[in-house]
Amino acid sequence: MPQAQQPVPKVTDADVARVVQRDFALPDQDEAMAQLAMYGNEGWQREAPRVRLAILKLSEGSLERLGPNVETACRDYRDVLIQAEYPAQHAGSMRGKWPRGEKAAAIASDWAQYSSWLNNGTGRNDAAAVE
Repeated sequence: MPQAQQPVPKVTDADVARVVQRDFALPDQDEAMAQLAMYGNEGWQREAPRVRLAILKLSEGSLERLGPNVETACRDYRDVLIQAEYPAQHAGSMRGKWPRGEKAAAIASDWAQYSSWLNNGTGRNDAAAVE
């Protein structure tokens, strides 16, 4: 039986800017962008737009939460990606072996939840692009 494919969002700096404008009050937007710019300056810090969106998702429009999430990403970007993009899969994998069909359901749930968050307010019904 083939395993369910885990989607990977393909996002851009324009998506980051749009989400900052959507989620942060106008007076906080420049500070949010400045804090996000702290990630992606090291050679090992990969996929800057994707990781920055994960930081934004976890921060929920709060500058107070943004800074610690940027710091986490700068230490290990995978920590923010798993929490933002794959929360159900992460929770399930912590339990051990997956019961039949549950992993595929978790993958589908995570993707629907992430796509809904990313596209909130855009009028789009499609999921974010997948690599």
